[in-house]
This record gives sequence, C-alpha cells and structure tokens, in this order.
Amino acid sequence: MQTELAPEFQGTADGREAEAILRKCVHCGFCTATCPTYQLLGDELDGPRGRIYLIKQVLEGKQPTRSTQLHLDRCLTCRNCESTCPSGVQYGHLVDIGRKIVDQKVPRPTLERAVRWTLKEALPSALFAPAMKLGQSVRGLLPAQLQAKVPAPRPAGRWPTRSHARKVLMLAGCVQPSMAPNINSATARVLDAAGIEAVIAKNAGCCGAVKFHLDDQDGARAQMRANIDAWWPQVDSGAVEAIVMNASGCGVTVREYGHILKDDPAYAARAERISALTRDLSELLLELVPLLKARVSAPRGVVAYHPPCTLQHGQKLRGGVEQNLRALGFDIQVAQNESHLCCGSAGTYSVLQPELAYPLRDRKLGHLNQLHPAAIVSANIGCITHLQSGTETPVRHWVELLDAALAPETAA
Repeated sequence: MQTELAPEFQGTADGREAEAILRKCVHCGFCTATCPTYQLLGDELDGPRGRIYLIKQVLEGKQPTRSTQLHLDRCLTCRNCESTCPSGVQYGHLVDIGRKIVDQKVPRPTLERAVRWTLKEALPSALFAPAMKLGQSVRGLLPAQLQAKVPAPRPAGRWPTRSHARKVLMLAGCVQPSMAPNINSATARVLDAAGIEAVIAKNAGCCGAVKFHLDDQDGARAQMRANIDAWWPQVDSGAVEAIVMNASGCGVTVREYGHILKDDPAYAARAERISALTRDLSELLLELVPLLKARVSAPRGVVAYHPPCTLQHGQKLRGGVEQNLRALGFDIQVAQNESHLCCGSAGTYSVLQPELAYPLRDRKLGHLNQLHPAAIVSANIGCITHLQSGTETPVRHWVELLDAALAPETAA
C-alpha cells in the first residue's frame, strides 16, 4: 500500500515508521475475519483494514474527525490481526502512531478527557492500593458496575525466604499487587520450588502500558526509563538471568521497550537489552516441568484456559501454558471456538468501551463454560478480573493453580 506523507510527517520518526508499515499492507482483508470489534459491529471502519485506511488518510493530510477517533478508540489493540496477517503488517505500532496523531488534532470532550486522565494517573499511582482496599471493604454495597472492577479480597500468602544462585527480576506491576496479590507471591513460591529466586527491584513501577495507550506516550516513556534504571544494576552485573513477567500485558510492553525507546540516545541500547532479557513466566514453565513434576498433585476436574491476546498475539507465545500444565497432570482445556478472540478486557478498554467489552466477555465465557470447568485460568490480571465479573466459576492465574498443587510440599 503506497502513501504520500503530508509535509508535516515527512522526515519524522512516526512518519517513516508508519510509511514502512503501510508499504507491507496488501489490503487482503484476512485480518477482518479475526477482529473482535468487526465481529460485533460488522463495520469495515471497525476492523483493521478500515482503521489502516483512516490512519493512511490522516498521514496524507486529511483532517481527522471525532468519528476517526471513535473508530481508533474502539480498537482493542489485541493484535489478533497481526497473527492473521500474511504480510507481517505491524498493526499495533501503526495504530499507536495513528491514535497519537489523531488525539493531537481532535480535542476530546471534557468528561472523556477527565476519565482518561484519571485512569492514567490513578492506576499507576501509590494511591491505587489504599483505594482498592477501601473498595474491597465495602464491595457488597457498590453498584454492580463498580463491583465488576473490584475483586473480592484474597490473601497473598507467604513470600519465600530462601536464596538461590539462579535469580530473576520480576515486575510487581501497578494494579496486580492490590487486585490479586497472590499472583506475585505464587510466582515466587513456584520459582523457589524450582530453585530460582524472584527479585523485585525497589524503584520499578508500572510498565508504562496504561499511559502509553491513554494519550500520554511521553509519560509512559518516563515510566519505562525509571524501570530500566531500577533494573540496570542487576542486569548489567549479570546478577539475574532474565526479567520474568507474570502479567502478559506488562510482558508485551516491556518486550517493546527497545522499539519504543529506539530514538532515545541515552536509553536505546539499554532498552533493547531489557527487551531481549524479558520472558513471560510461561516460557520458564517448560524447564520447570521436570523439576516440579514429582511434587505436583493436580486437582481433578477440567480447567478452562483463556490465552490472553497479549500472550498469544502480542508476544506470539501459543500453547506453552496448556501443554506444560497437562504434562504436570492438569486437565486443562482451551475453548473449541474463538480461543483466539479477545475477552474484552484490554487494559482500560472495559472501562472506556463497556458496550463492546461486556458482550465480548459474555461471548468468551459462553465458549469456556461449554467445557464445564471447575476453574478458569488465564495469564493476565485484566482478563482474570474481567472474566470473573461475569461468572461464579473461580478465575485465577495459572501459576496460582500450580502453586496450590505444590503447596503441601513447599510450605515453610
């Protein structure tokens, strides 16, 4: 797909990258069939091909409108289209550029601006934890819409105290420690059982995804630089062998630090190294199987697994969780229909686009419930919280399932 950039974009980093991405697009439309919003709305402009044309028009100088902004806002950035695309179009990078340009040219209504600002400032804030704790204390009194965003409190359990020669860095995350603290401690316990020590750098915080996708790419880059600074002493000294992510949304973002900071002379090389060292927890699972197999007592009953988009499409990691948990004795199954489609969580999407997010959730749960599961597992805090809001079946991170099966052997 050829494009002639408007003068204002010629020679800019965004313009060059967008032009290179558009050049790969052959307008085949394969992506449309696997786009969740197109499945719901049936509008070409609410599918990847239509959005690509909208972005192309803006780059060629056409003035975007609120309608342009709405169609880009409706995109979940699930990257299913990237998995489908035979030409390797990096749609996720293109839509980031398109949104940034459109938001600069199209003012949002005051209320919409306020909601987005609150989300991007509150979620990574130190105030989020006490706010979540307060919400959980009065959860039964909250309206249903708020209850859906406030999970019932669950204890984190103990953090292992043993030291191991093998060490990995782990990002605590911004919302996960407050919403589901057991995910991090379960991760540390499972790694400890396999002889690996999980280390959390004191000054590392939000991965930057929340701000990056809410009109504040500069603020996101500042968070990314802060994380790199926090991790660098242990990375540079070789004290850790990897940076392990147990929230796949954070994982896909940190894997892209090298790309996002490629034009930053002070951080480009470090960001590239951080990205190269980043591994999803599921990537470690393969080597953990022989170390843990004799110690796992898998529960009976079907476990339905929802692979997050950030894992299967964003990080291109497919099949590892279910295959290796089966090797450990779990009866883990993936929905026979639409396991590739997004559940509708997508970061703050379920707050900003509830009219699309909840039908996608219910559609996903409908397929998962056909498995008659005793539990549902996933690999991202957003998916877990969103799915749990629509079902009485317990929804957990898969590492919590594995940790529970190891609990009798690993208790101190």
